[in-house]
Amino acid sequence: MPGPSAGVSVRLWDAPVRLVHWALVALILFSWWSSEDHLNWHRWSGYAILGLLLFRLWWGFAGGGAARFASFVKGPGATLAYLKTLGRREASVTPGHNPLGALSVVAILAVLFAQVATGLFTVDIDAFEGGPLSDRVSFETGRAIAEIHELIFRILQALVALHLAAIAYYLVWKKTNLVRPMITGRRWLPSDPGLSKAPWWSLVLGAVLAGAAAWFVSKGLRL
Repeated sequence: MPGPSAGVSVRLWDAPVRLVHWALVALILFSWWSSEDHLNWHRWSGYAILGLLLFRLWWGFAGGGAARFASFVKGPGATLAYLKTLGRREASVTPGHNPLGALSVVAILAVLFAQVATGLFTVDIDAFEGGPLSDRVSFETGRAIAEIHELIFRILQALVALHLAAIAYYLVWKKTNLVRPMITGRRWLPSDPGLSKAPWWSLVLGAVLAGAAAWFVSKGLRL
């Protein structure tokens, strides 16, 4: 495994990225568990997920270093070039997400946004429970959106399974532990890539804006 002789220990993932990542993991599992018999908790879990997603979107532009979308979202050329290296057994030294991993991250975030958005309009089969915007649509439309909401979750499950398979592949084949840096924030790299840091006020502003937006949505877009 990489160590001091292999390079330098770099602060890769900042605390906001790691907190959002693991909070989403916990809340997705909680939402899954609460989707049948605890709909009130399910709704609040969805609002929390929305707040985290909005903050991650903000942090992808206003955050620092590896958190920025610009640092890992690449074009088709870079992605195809990276695909050619997958069969090699040497450890991955890409700081942050590699071009293929970036597609996985963007896809999961997009599907989560779609999952939350449809949940806002869903209505249960007895019309007793619904999302905060369910009064904006008919019962039939709300039920149709509920079906889409469930389908999107199946897509999310598939993406998470692929994500976990990729983590296992990198651990076994490329001898690269992708989980530890998401816990500690640090990773050994051949050299320091010089990742920038975001100012503290950007973190505070993003958290306030994301929290306020999620609260506003939870109130049915009513003050």
